[in-house]
Amino acid sequence: SFNGMKSIKKSDIVIYATLFLFTVNVSAQDFDELEFGTDSTFEILTWNIEWFPKNGQITVDYVTQIIQALEIDVLAIQEVSDTLLFNQMLDELTGYESYYQSAWFAGLAYIYKTNAIEINDIYEIYTTAPYWSPFPRSPMVMDMTYLGENIIIINNHFKCCGDGYLDLDDPDDEETRRYLASNLLKEYIDTNFSNNNVIVLGDLNDILTDDTKNNVFQMILNDTENYLFADMEIAAGNSSEWSYPWWPSHIDHILITNELFDEFENESSKVQTIKIDEFMDGGFDEYYENISDHRPVALKLEFIALSDGDVNGDGVTDIIDINILVDFILGNQIATPSQFAAADLNQDTIIDVMDIVLLVDLILGSTLLPVQTR
Repeated sequence: SFNGMKSIKKSDIVIYATLFLFTVNVSAQDFDELEFGTDSTFEILTWNIEWFPKNGQITVDYVTQIIQALEIDVLAIQEVSDTLLFNQMLDELTGYESYYQSAWFAGLAYIYKTNAIEINDIYEIYTTAPYWSPFPRSPMVMDMTYLGENIIIINNHFKCCGDGYLDLDDPDDEETRRYLASNLLKEYIDTNFSNNNVIVLGDLNDILTDDTKNNVFQMILNDTENYLFADMEIAAGNSSEWSYPWWPSHIDHILITNELFDEFENESSKVQTIKIDEFMDGGFDEYYENISDHRPVALKLEFIALSDGDVNGDGVTDIIDINILVDFILGNQIATPSQFAAADLNQDTIIDVMDIVLLVDLILGSTLLPVQTR
């Protein structure tokens, strides 16, 4: 009533106004200093977003700002719960599209920049009943192209929990289920993508630093010639950099195949846990309440285009490049996409003797000086 309104004290109005301003400030959190992506590198991120949106519209607003600030090319997401709000968020993200369709809804999704990458195909693997135990959520494969490089991405969310001990005699043991999942992924890649750029990532729900007999990733870790956990230094390092501070542990990983080892060693390449909570006034408590219990883990790769004829990428075209080209033709060595582009001098989509002839001409005409890129 009107008389009731007259009884409101000035101090009450100040409190209400303060609470309102605080609410507005929270929903419009400033992430201007949060950054990761660049125009000259390829970035991919894994993020368990804890049953998005954890705190309704506040979560949607936060995540929208975070994605815009990070400028990452591909985000592999786990635990999308409300697809309607997920779609509404994507409507606010200029330049991004998403994919989350699943044989049965599993919460896996991709968000990607449309001007940076080309999607060739997205599909799920290990979807049938025999694989439901190791894969409660079927791995989601993205076949994409970045700057002419074909990259296979496999998004995952492994079974959670367990006691830390791998009991292979118990098919229901959580560690056993994760062990089988990691080995099935390795088998799939070895069989189908043995010469491809492959990135496996996601909430894998286990640490990389367990002892050998209890490490669910041991088969992959043993194959150092073909596989590398890009985030291994994070896993073995200070807990302040780990992806799951709530435990704390580091259970969100990014695995790359040997076709990407060289790119990972390039100067601008890096991997890091994105500590969004450090950019929030309320720190991790506010992050946990409004966004997720997991921090994202991101990988940045620098792809350097090789010059015509400089197949080994050492800056000059010489007899070594001819030897490598001969190995390509004889089948003794498989060319990576960038090597293929450098070796296919007449751009007829095959590497043959004619390319050797052109390479010899290039060497004789360049006096072993670096050649120009296309």
